[in-house]
Amino acid sequence: MFAAATAYWLLIAVPWMLRGVAPSHAPALAVAGFLVFVPAGLAMASLRPTQVLLVIGLASIADSAAYFAGRAWGRHKLAPTISPGKTWEGAAAGLVAGLAYAIICAAVFDEAAWLPYAGGAALLVVMSIFGDLFESALKRQAGAKDSGSLLPGHGGLLDRVDSATATLPVAAFLWPFLERMK
Repeated sequence: MFAAATAYWLLIAVPWMLRGVAPSHAPALAVAGFLVFVPAGLAMASLRPTQVLLVIGLASIADSAAYFAGRAWGRHKLAPTISPGKTWEGAAAGLVAGLAYAIICAAVFDEAAWLPYAGGAALLVVMSIFGDLFESALKRQAGAKDSGSLLPGHGGLLDRVDSATATLPVAAFLWPFLERMK
């Protein structure tokens, strides 16, 4: 399941978001939007609680760094037709923050394995960006600014979990490989 979810995110969702979302994609987006929650939920059930928190922490730190750096220095739009506020500068800052977080976590949990953690974190940060873009594409396709009003000012509940839908299944796929590299 996690290999299939990883393949979906890397081989289908990423190219799809890079090409842009057309109105004709609405049925496929609706189906894909529903299906991304199943692997994320299974990943939460299969990973240890600490691992889930580490992955969600990584996505949150990368997202926050991308937001603040993008607001301060962002000039080059990442995906203007999907999410006009996201910039390449923000994405780079998210990647740097994610790598720093991974190296710190590796030092705390297993200092000999920092390089595999950093490599895995780099992939997860990229996936978190595409999870965010995917949710933005869903909202844009639905003609909605926010995915709900439960968390006012945050774009809705989906904006809080969009990165996790992409990062958790990929992390569940990667984690056994990372543990073998210790």
